[in-house]
Amino acid sequence: MKLLLIFMLIVSSQLIASNDKNNDTDRKKRIEKQIKKEIEKEKKYSKEQRFYQQHEYDLKGAEVNPDSVDSVPDIEVDDFDMDTVYD
Repeated sequence: MKLLLIFMLIVSSQLIASNDKNNDTDRKKRIEKQIKKEIEKEKKYSKEQRFYQQHEYDLKGAEVNPDSVDSVPDIEVDDFDMDTVYD
């Protein structure tokens, strides 16, 4: 009985150890696959990078005329008390 128990422990430890080796190789394969995927994304970004440069954007329509800023009325801020919100 003791021999059977010892034998089962040895066999199970060997199976677990071999399974860890398989998981390690699977993990390495997944890492390599992910690295290749990220390299492809980086190549795509480098190809399209010209669209992300600042000189490509035309922001002339968003400029504010400094003379018209004086004609904008000031908004009065009410004294907002958060305590009244929860009452």
